[in-house]
Amino acid sequence: MVQTVSTPAVIVDLDIAERNIHSMAEEARKAGIRHRPHIKSHKSVYFARKQLEAGSTGITCAKLGEAEVMAEAGIDDILIAFPIIGEDKKERLYQLAQKVKVTTVADSVEGATAVSEVGERLGRRIPLYIEVDGGIGRCGRQPGEDTLQFAQRIQSLPGIEITGLLSYAGQIYGEESREEIRSTARQEAATLKNTADLLREAGIDVPVVSGGSSLSSKFAGELEGVTEIRAGNYIFHDVGQLSMGMITVDDCALRVITTVVSVPAPGRAIIDAGSKTLTTDTMPFSKGFGYIVEHPDIEIFKLNEEHGFLSYDPASVSLHIGQHLTIIPNHACVLPNLCDDIVGFRRGVPVEKIRIDARGKNS
Repeated sequence: MVQTVSTPAVIVDLDIAERNIHSMAEEARKAGIRHRPHIKSHKSVYFARKQLEAGSTGITCAKLGEAEVMAEAGIDDILIAFPIIGEDKKERLYQLAQKVKVTTVADSVEGATAVSEVGERLGRRIPLYIEVDGGIGRCGRQPGEDTLQFAQRIQSLPGIEITGLLSYAGQIYGEESREEIRSTARQEAATLKNTADLLREAGIDVPVVSGGSSLSSKFAGELEGVTEIRAGNYIFHDVGQLSMGMITVDDCALRVITTVVSVPAPGRAIIDAGSKTLTTDTMPFSKGFGYIVEHPDIEIFKLNEEHGFLSYDPASVSLHIGQHLTIIPNHACVLPNLCDDIVGFRRGVPVEKIRIDARGKNS
């Protein structure tokens, strides 16, 4: 396989990716929960269509730029899970909402007002989720009374319709065991459910309760009160979940093929994949900047832009110049955004180039 690509190459095993897509779709179906996958992990129309074909009810985008690309490709039910702030964003939301069904989020009066003004221009209400802080301390109102007061404050805005609550409990990626992950997933669901119940008791209907990362969605059947999950990373998986024992190497669809270009000293080697290929993201429960499939004990201990630095025991590992290695990245979601396209393989044979259509669409 590796002889057929020019390195460093980001590749995807399509059989694994499709298995991951269908596995998550089945988990959601069994739990009676809709799946609206987050496409920031792949930024590709090809994979978004695969997810929709498997039963997803729509897609989630991180930014307007991603949503615009997906809409142009004919995908017509899009959640933008990011505040709409700024006159330029309002105009782009207006243009987008004329073409497809768009739902977005807000956690401020300014953000909700901006969306409402777009809705007024359109002559209809835009569906809006109120974002609730899932514990990561990022965007979001505080659960409970703070969210209720915010909902009451914005519900009379003429251009929006509050249709749901949304949260992201990103702290789940710092848990150390499967049971801790399960507990955090349940807590996110409970926090959302309790807040949704509070709004409903006050007469504010929130039919959609949207939560669930790729980790918490593995416990979809235990997310009481959640009606929608937004898993993203699950399509590829990476060292983040591998190091936690939540998946195996055989579940990791995205790989980097790299070449050893120098062996400057015993136990040291240089590869042609650096930070511009692998990113500098690290993971709490693993060393270095990726997992080398052929030699898991090798550590990628440093990255320059174009060089990766390897450290290993020369008594047990022998590397030679020109040798190819396969790396599972620490954080798969970043890699496609560094590529114009990635190579799709089936059973070790390259079968197609997959365009990363929304590459760089970060605004």
